[in-house]
Amino acid sequence: MKNNILILILFAVFVSNAQTTDEKQLKSIYNASLVKGQGYDWLNYLSNQIGGRLSGSIQAQKAVEYTKKELDSLGLDRVWLQPVMVPKWVRGTPEFAYFETSPGETTNVPICALGGSVATAQKGVKANIIEVKGIEDLKALGKENIEGKIVFYNRPMEPTLISTFHSYSGCVDQRYSGAEEAGKYGAVGVIVRSVNLRLDDFPHTGSMSYGDTPVANRVPAAAISTNGAELLSTTLKLNPDIKFYFKQNCKQYKDVESFNVIGEIKGTTYPNEIMIVGGHLDSWDLGDGSHDDGAGVVQSMEVLRLLKETGYKPKRTIRVVLFMNEENGLRGGNKYAEVAKSKKENHVFALESDAGGFTPRGFSFDCSDANFKQVESWKKLFEPYLIHMFVRGGSGADVGPLKNDNIVLAGLRPDSQRYFDHHHAENDTFEHVNKRELQLGAATMASLVYLFDTYGVKMLPKIKG
Repeated sequence: MKNNILILILFAVFVSNAQTTDEKQLKSIYNASLVKGQGYDWLNYLSNQIGGRLSGSIQAQKAVEYTKKELDSLGLDRVWLQPVMVPKWVRGTPEFAYFETSPGETTNVPICALGGSVATAQKGVKANIIEVKGIEDLKALGKENIEGKIVFYNRPMEPTLISTFHSYSGCVDQRYSGAEEAGKYGAVGVIVRSVNLRLDDFPHTGSMSYGDTPVANRVPAAAISTNGAELLSTTLKLNPDIKFYFKQNCKQYKDVESFNVIGEIKGTTYPNEIMIVGGHLDSWDLGDGSHDDGAGVVQSMEVLRLLKETGYKPKRTIRVVLFMNEENGLRGGNKYAEVAKSKKENHVFALESDAGGFTPRGFSFDCSDANFKQVESWKKLFEPYLIHMFVRGGSGADVGPLKNDNIVLAGLRPDSQRYFDHHHAENDTFEHVNKRELQLGAATMASLVYLFDTYGVKMLPKIKG
């Protein structure tokens, strides 16, 4: 009996000491980030000296060179570039659009071409316009009501959903597949309401697909600002016979070579177990991509810097991966996973930041029950920093291709209420990123990496036979 009591006392002391060590390490990480953080300065350069980093562009290549140089300066064990072929789509001269209520009576509206769209004819496209709330409405209308017209998709984001990402996923299909589907009914063009909860004058671009539609049959597609969509919808109710005109000059070129940027600290105990943290280096071209995803890039770089700054020596190999081409192809994420598989690398953990540089609220996890239970046991360590949301769910697009039964995939989850005000739009710019919020996010990521490195990933038992 006395032996059992002694064992319990010793175990309690061990747990208490471990908790104290973890609390001190997290405090050290947060202090280093808030007092000596470098991410905000890195983001300033990416945003204001380089700008929007669309895949295949000169700016994307400059971002590759800049981030590699900065990672080299951190004294990591290895920094390298991983080649990947990416699409090259160019917007061209600014788009222009108006609707005409009667001959000579026109009202201009803000639009932008969707990423991957074809151009209009040189003189533009002008036709009657028909409003729908989603792709499912096309079948009910039929070809006789759509042929020769411009389809206007006007389903807004659902405002009652607290997670704006859930609201986004509920209407983004009209942006991605709207042109492909409308073209089947003889439409001559597509205008899509910007995926944004706020009413403003910024059109929001984003990727779209024509599926297997022959190039000759593809119709041009553009996004219209939310204010523009409201005005157009109201006018259509008053006058269904109005005509809509738009002109855009975008072009798709052959694929070009680009790179994922990778740096690592070699593990001291389990060097063959690899943990990665990353964001995507490319952005759309309308703003400078500060929230999407410059913030995630610099936060991921900061994770390795903060671990070194606090004197922590990882047991496992920790990599930062700055992925290229998340926005219009996911080529970087797929290439990284392909190379990892070919080399038979053992990735046990992957964390992505691709939800903006706003105040961190927690993480979402795609993992086993045992690993999620372990995560929940760390919740008290994060509560002093007001990090309280640990949920099951998606992680990130770039780390998704690494998924298997044993890896833990995680995504940083900042407050999402303002994210889609800036997403893929001209106002995704540096001045809309708060330095302290950005630094808190970097520290939160570094803390999770520290904990998984310290305690490891719970592996599923191997099935014999």
